[in-house]
Amino acid sequence: MAKKAGTEKPGGKSAKPEKRVDQTHHLTGKRRGAILKEEVWYDGDIVVKYSLAYIDPRVGVDNGRVLGFDNLHGFDHRHYRGEVEKIKFYGYSAIVDRFERELKEIWSAEDEKKR
Repeated sequence: MAKKAGTEKPGGKSAKPEKRVDQTHHLTGKRRGAILKEEVWYDGDIVVKYSLAYIDPRVGVDNGRVLGFDNLHGFDHRHYRGEVEKIKFYGYSAIVDRFERELKEIWSAEDEKKR
């Protein structure tokens, strides 16, 4: 089959990013029904596209997305309860660290409300 024009890089590499991470975790216990999602696309060893999300269908905003980070619309940004803000990208591992830190803060706040 012939390749589409513009889909090949010099050296014969494909220009289409490769999705190497596609994980969905359905939470249990006190967060039953909520979901953690991670999707990451690479071009060689470089992350070119990513999406991290904490989704709780009981939250009535942004299709349940409580917290998320992605660059799927051409820029790096953070979603929080329906609000979107542009962020600086310091590398994918920094985004993951920030996501995990903020997620722990959200869960701590949720747990405090239930006491």
